[in-house]
Amino acid sequence: MGKLYLVPTPIGNLEDMTIRAIRILKEVDLILAEDTRTSGKLLHHFEIGTPMKSHHMHNEHNMVDYLVGRLKNGENIALISDAGTPAISDPGFLLTRACVENDIEVDCLPGATAFVPALVNSGLPNDKFVFEGFLPVKKGRQTRLKFLAEESRTIIFYESPHKLLKTLANFVEYFGADRPVSVSRELTKLYEETVRGSAEEVLKHFTEKPPKGEIVIVVGGGNK
Repeated sequence: MGKLYLVPTPIGNLEDMTIRAIRILKEVDLILAEDTRTSGKLLHHFEIGTPMKSHHMHNEHNMVDYLVGRLKNGENIALISDAGTPAISDPGFLLTRACVENDIEVDCLPGATAFVPALVNSGLPNDKFVFEGFLPVKKGRQTRLKFLAEESRTIIFYESPHKLLKTLANFVEYFGADRPVSVSRELTKLYEETVRGSAEEVLKHFTEKPPKGEIVIVVGGGNK
């Protein structure tokens, strides 16, 4: 039996790549990459010549049996996403589940992920929290927001820059204008920024200064 490695990659700053991650990516037989063009730049930087194959949300269902077969034949495979830890709002769950069901060993390396630094530097309670990832775009969005309005724990969301204003406006509507919010963008990169305040204040800030880059929103829990 081979082994599946889930290998985090930097979310921006290449210095966040771990020594162990580099070694594993050099030693495995195959690297599964969300976008081989993006990952190709990373592998080139660290002089990693391991073969790559695309593994993304549009083909992961069809590839599971094929990859399980290769693992059963003794090959070691590493899975990476474009940035951060695989399976956190990225492909990885389906293959990991299949490996567990087939008694194939899975080894997830610790490393970069966007929501942890965003949560820690938000200044909001982090002893208990809920990771929501991306909100539904249309169907189910209102229902989900109404449900989360009653959540007492800190809530973490991922969002794209062009949808941030809509999401912050939703928070004002469903959570209240005074709900504490922290928005971190471009974490670990040159223009990293964290904006903290009430939902209304943060909405005003990004209305005046349109956001760019990858975004993590941390919202304080409601008081029951």
